[in-house]
Amino acid sequence: MIISIVVAASAENAIGDGNALLWKLPNDMRFFKNLTWGMPVIMGRKTFESMASRILPGRINIVISRNPSSLPVMDNLWAASGLEDAITLAKTTDCNEAFIIGGGDIYRQSMALTDRIYMTRVHGKFPTADTFFPSFSNSEFKLADAVDMPADEKHVHAYTFETWERVDRAAL
Repeated sequence: MIISIVVAASAENAIGDGNALLWKLPNDMRFFKNLTWGMPVIMGRKTFESMASRILPGRINIVISRNPSSLPVMDNLWAASGLEDAITLAKTTDCNEAFIIGGGDIYRQSMALTDRIYMTRVHGKFPTADTFFPSFSNSEFKLADAVDMPADEKHVHAYTFETWERVDRAAL
C-alpha cells in the first residue's frame, strides 16, 4: 500500500493556527476530496475534532487517539491507538493508497513511512501560525509535478499543487 500525505502548507511550512486552517482555497478542498474519495484517511484526534468530530463522507476515517474508546461510534470511523495501528487498519481495505491528513504531530511521525506527498504550497505569510509541517530534503523526496494556480476572486492566495515522490530507498 502506498502511504501518502496530503497537506496544504505555506513556504514556511505553516499549516494551522488554533486547530484551524489558515486560508480558504476552494480548489484545494475539491482536489483533496477527489484525491481521497473512497480511500482510507488517517488523522489525529485533534484534526478529527477540528472537523466538529464529523467523518469525511465517502472515505474510511481512521482516527489516532491515545484513548480510542473515547471516540464516537460511527459508520466509517475506525479508531487506532497509534500510527502503526492506523496503517495496519488501512491495509485491511482493498485500497492501494492511504492518506495521512494531519495534524502536525501525525505528519512528523509519518514522514519516515511516507511514499508520496501531495502538497498545496500556499504563497502567503501567516505570522499567527502555531502548527507546521515538518521539513524534508531533496535527498528524501523529489518533486514529480507542480501546477501553479494564481490568486483569483475565490482564492486570496496564489498556490501550487505539488507532488513529491520518495527517492528510491535502495539508492540511498
